[in-house]
Amino acid sequence: MAQSHDSSSLLDTQMLEQLKLPRVAIVCTEWNDKIVRELVNGSEGIIHKFTGEIIDKTTVPGCFELPFGCREVWEHYKDKDERPEAIIAFGAVIRGGTPHFDYVCRAVTDGILHLNLTLPIPVIFGVLTLDTDAQAWERLGGSHGHKGEEAALAALKMIRNSRHKSGNI
Repeated sequence: MAQSHDSSSLLDTQMLEQLKLPRVAIVCTEWNDKIVRELVNGSEGIIHKFTGEIIDKTTVPGCFELPFGCREVWEHYKDKDERPEAIIAFGAVIRGGTPHFDYVCRAVTDGILHLNLTLPIPVIFGVLTLDTDAQAWERLGGSHGHKGEEAALAALKMIRNSRHKSGNI
């Protein structure tokens, strides 16, 4: 299993030091709320550390609804000056005894991929797909890093890349 410290460039934040007031929206699930709350808390810490603003936080029932929630956030803000420059989708799916896990994981993955190909801003995949509840905590500050923080870093780096390409850095 890959660990975040195996990808040192992922945690390199030097490129973010000049990023001014990045705007991020968060869409998160009610399902597995303790895990998701910790993902969101970790991301908020990173976003605020780099003077970012969370302009919207929307909650949807479960992971299957994440792509719709992300598109709804974009549609609400797309014509406003203070629209998000990235959206982070947070959820957690824990394998059970039925194929439901596979269907939900495939649907949310495909849905977020589709948004990344059609929206003009990145949608960051912050969904944990887990075999056990214990695996979540390994990914929320344990041996596998903090996936909420990593999702925020990915969002900020994508915002920086977009601004750099448009000359607005």
